[in-house]
Amino acid sequence: MIILSVLFLAIGLALLLGGGWLVALDGSFYYVAAGVAFIAVALLLRKRNKIANLIYAMLLVGTLIWSIMESGLSWWPLATRMGLFLVLAIPLLLFAFFKRPAGGRLLFPVWLATALVTISPLFMTSPTTIEGQMTRSVSIPDADIGDVAQGDWDAYGRSNLGQRFSPLAQITPDNADQLQVAWQYQTGDKKGPKDVGETTYEATPLKLGNALYICTPHNWIVALDADSGEEQWVYDAKVPAESQRQHQTCRGVSYLPPSDNAKLPPVQKLTVPAQSLTSMQCDAQLFLPTSDARLLAVDPTTGARCANFADNGELDLMHNMPFTQSGYYYSTSPPLVAGDVVIVAGSVNDNYAVNSPSGVIRAYDVKTGELKWNWDSGYPDDTAPIGPDETYATSSPNSWSVASADEELGLVYFPMGNRTPDQLGMYRSPAEEKYATSVVALSLETGQVAWVQQFVHHDLWDMDTPAQPALLDLDTPTGRQPALVVPTKQGDVYVLNRKTGEPIFPITEEPAPQGTIPGDYAAETQPTSALSFKPAKLTEADMWGGTPLDQLMCRIQFKQLRYEGRYTPPSVG
Repeated sequence: MIILSVLFLAIGLALLLGGGWLVALDGSFYYVAAGVAFIAVALLLRKRNKIANLIYAMLLVGTLIWSIMESGLSWWPLATRMGLFLVLAIPLLLFAFFKRPAGGRLLFPVWLATALVTISPLFMTSPTTIEGQMTRSVSIPDADIGDVAQGDWDAYGRSNLGQRFSPLAQITPDNADQLQVAWQYQTGDKKGPKDVGETTYEATPLKLGNALYICTPHNWIVALDADSGEEQWVYDAKVPAESQRQHQTCRGVSYLPPSDNAKLPPVQKLTVPAQSLTSMQCDAQLFLPTSDARLLAVDPTTGARCANFADNGELDLMHNMPFTQSGYYYSTSPPLVAGDVVIVAGSVNDNYAVNSPSGVIRAYDVKTGELKWNWDSGYPDDTAPIGPDETYATSSPNSWSVASADEELGLVYFPMGNRTPDQLGMYRSPAEEKYATSVVALSLETGQVAWVQQFVHHDLWDMDTPAQPALLDLDTPTGRQPALVVPTKQGDVYVLNRKTGEPIFPITEEPAPQGTIPGDYAAETQPTSALSFKPAKLTEADMWGGTPLDQLMCRIQFKQLRYEGRYTPPSVG
C-alpha cells in the first residue's frame, strides 16, 4: 500500500498544483478538487482507512458528472477523463477484496456504474454525427458535365468544370460494397533520405481511352493499361533533391486532345525509359509541372518529349522571376489547358523570405510554349507578355491549387493564396491585399481580371483558398444561374455567379478581433458565407489529453494564449 499511496500522492499534488495554475488563468476548479481528493485518498491509504474508498467513489461520481457536463455522452472525451481514474480504482478494489471486504461494498458498484456509463457511447450514435442522406434524384437532366467521353477522365476534376462527376452508372450505392481489387501497381518512387518531410502521393489519374496516366512525387509520368494495370511506359523528369522545397508532390498531369477531335492512338509499351526517346512533333500532349520549376510536354502515346513545345519539350518557369532561390518556387498542381493556351500557376514557399519569387499566373501557347499573357497580382492591370529585361512582382500572392475554366464564358478561375510571409501583412501592396485569399476570374484570351471575390481580408493566418472551384448550373428562385462553388479552410462554402462574381448564397461581414503585432493591423470585419460548416469557437473543455494530467497541461497552455476565435490576430506578449 505504500507504493500505491505514494502514487496517489504524486498524482494528487500534480492535479492540485496544476489545477491551481489553471484557476489562476480563470480556468476550471475541477482539477483542484480532484487533487485534494487524491491527496486525501493517499493519506488514508497510508493508514489503511476504508474511508479512502468512499472518497474515491465520490471522485469517480463527481468526475463523471463534470465530464458529461463538459462534453456530453461522447466516447473520447469521456474515456480520456475517466479512463485513468477507473484503472487506478482497480488496486483499491483488490485491496478491499483481499483485506477488507466491507471496504469495497460502495466502491465496486460505483466503479462498475461509472465504467458502464463511460463505455456506453460506444453503443450509441456519436453526438458529433450529422445524419443525412445524399439525394439520388437527378436535379437538372440536361446539366453541363463537360465535353468528355463517358468512360474517360480528361482533367483533374474530369473536365475543366472541376465537378469530379462521372456519368457512369454501373457502380451504385447499392453495390459499392461488392467492389473488389482488380489490380494493384507499385510505382517504385519512394521517399529518399534527402527528401523533405512533405513527400506525398496526391495524384488524380487521368483516364484517356484505355490508358491511365499518373504522376509521382518525384515527377515521373507513368502510363498504365487501364484494364490490367500493366506498366506501358515511364517518363522520369530527373528532378534533383532540394531541401528548401516545402513540398515534394505532384497532383496530376494535364491533357491536350488531338486536333480535329481525332482519336488518341493506343498507348505503346516501351522497354526503355521514355525520357531517353528522341523528341517528336506532338499533336496530343501531356503536361507535367515539376518541383524544380519546369513545365514538360510529352506525347501521350510514347512519353517522348514534344519538340514543338518550348525548348524541346521543356519550359523554364523561373524566367523573369525577381528572385530565383532554388526550391522556393514550383508547381505541384496540374496546369489548366483551355482554348489554345496552357496556363501555369505555382506555389511560393510560405514564410521562408520576404524577397521570394512571384506568384504570377502565365498562359503559354499550348503548341509552341510562347508566352501569351501573364497576370501578376502585384501588377494586376498589366497582362501583356513581360519583356526580356523585366521582372515580375516580388513575393506576390500565388495560386498553388487547381484552376477551372468556362470556355463558353471565356473565363478561367484561380483559387488564390497569400503573399509570403503569410502571417505578416506589412509588406503587402493594395493590389496584393485585394487579390489574396480569394477566387479571381481572368479572361482566357487576355488574362485581364473579370471579377474577384475575397474570402479573408488582410489574411494573417495562411488561409489560402485550397480547392479547385466547381462550375455547375443552379436553379434558383430567379432562374438558372451559372454557379461557382468553392470551399475554404475556414469551413465556409462560397456559391457565386461565375459570370459576374456576385453571391448566389449571401455573404455577410462579421466583426473580427483587433490588435496585432507592431507595424501591422487586423481587418475590422471578415466575410462569412450563408453556407458554412465553420466549427464553434474552441473552449477549455475542447483541449485534448490522453489522461486528465496531460489534458490539464493542454488546458493551461490554451488559457495562457490569446484566443478570440478563428480570426485571432498574431500578437506578442
